[in-house]
Amino acid sequence: MSEELAELKRRYPGAETFKFGDSAELCAALVALVRAGKKVATCGALRDYQNGETMPAIGRRDIALNWDDTPALVIETAELVECRFDEVTEAMALAEGEDDSLEGWRAGHRGYFERNGGFSPDMPILWERFVLIEDLG
Repeated sequence: MSEELAELKRRYPGAETFKFGDSAELCAALVALVRAGKKVATCGALRDYQNGETMPAIGRRDIALNWDDTPALVIETAELVECRFDEVTEAMALAEGEDDSLEGWRAGHRGYFERNGGFSPDMPILWERFVLIEDLG
C-alpha cells in the first residue's frame, strides 16, 4: 500500500477502496465525470457483493482508485437502492452521468454486466448515490 493510501485510510477510518469500471479507459472516464459533478451515482450487480465484494454503507467514506491503484477520489455513500436492473428509473440512470437517456444507460450497463459475470433484465443490482468529499487529483 502506498504511503498516500495509508494516510487516506488513517484520515477515513473504515474506508474501502474500489475502482469505477472494468478497464483503464472506462475508469478514467468515470472518475472525470465524478470530478465534473456529472456522476453522483453508480451501481453494481448484487451477486458481486454476495461473492465477497464489500457492500457500500450509508455514511461510509470510500476511496476510489485510478486504474493504476493511485487514489483519485473520496466519496460518501448517501443512498442505497436494491432493485432489479429493469426497475432502474430514468432519474437513477441519469444520476450515473454516463448517458443522456435511460435507454443509453441500459445498453451501456448491459454490456458491462455481460463482460463481468452475466446479464439478465431481472438481475438484482445495488444502486448507490454518493457525494464527492475530496478530489485527490
